[in-house]
Amino acid sequence: MHVHAGHGHSQRTGRVLRISLVATALYIVLLVVAGIRAHSLALLSEAGHNLSDFLALLLSLVAVYLEGRPPSATKTYGYRRAGVLAALVNSLSLIVVSFFIFYEAFKRLQSPEQVHAGTMIGVAAAGVVMNSVIALLLWQSGRDVNVRSAFLHEIGDTLSTAAVIAGGWAILWTSQYWIDSALSFGIGALILWSSFGIVRETLNILLEGAPRGMSLEAVESAMRSIAGVSDVHDLHVWSIGSENHALSAHVKIADITASESDTILRAINDRLGREFKIHHTTIQFEHVVCETAHGCVVAVSEERERSHAH
Repeated sequence: MHVHAGHGHSQRTGRVLRISLVATALYIVLLVVAGIRAHSLALLSEAGHNLSDFLALLLSLVAVYLEGRPPSATKTYGYRRAGVLAALVNSLSLIVVSFFIFYEAFKRLQSPEQVHAGTMIGVAAAGVVMNSVIALLLWQSGRDVNVRSAFLHEIGDTLSTAAVIAGGWAILWTSQYWIDSALSFGIGALILWSSFGIVRETLNILLEGAPRGMSLEAVESAMRSIAGVSDVHDLHVWSIGSENHALSAHVKIADITASESDTILRAINDRLGREFKIHHTTIQFEHVVCETAHGCVVAVSEERERSHAH
């Protein structure tokens, strides 16, 4: 028996992503020009960071479009995992960017260059405002892993540009230009850290692991507590997309009429949807003992059960 619910991304998310793309592209141009003029590796590192953000936002926007497409005969779940794939690509791109920044910062430490700290501070201040606004808009527009990966990019940018402001003031006060390279190391480390959590979550979804924060034991216990359910086995819970969870299970009930079993099914699905946000279920009812053979649970007749007992 099978039930499911339709899902769709809001138009607001797409609009926020388009606005963010335009703002980020303009800021990248500003960072490159200012970084070259100020001889600041930190600003150029920020340009690389924001370029990865631009790609992240672009992938997220494409994923929003794909996820809105309906299921077909060949894509029976639709494109619900497009956002998960986008988040994985985004996070892997961040890892590459971070190691490039480490390499450039190490070279700059060996031969520091004079940095125009005033330019650093001004450009970074503009970046803090822009990234903060974009992060706020993304936070309000959605919570799935696709949007959260883009949100983390923006939070990382906000913090790293704030650090550039602090570094700019430090350079003004001390004239120690190695601070620019040290900031770049810090930005790279921040990028690396922010990407690992998303990589773990997306890989868990793609490998059809249990959804983040969901206990399989708790799900089974909730199902067993439904009146009429005597056993639950062959239970699987996974995510179609970051916010779309699915479940399949064998449920043992008494030998009752179809209308009575339908009441039990409705109770199970109501409980799963309310407590665990699982809205796509495939439940097989059984009223005989089951055994596991070659990884597949199969029914055993009562006569065969008695023969096994002897």
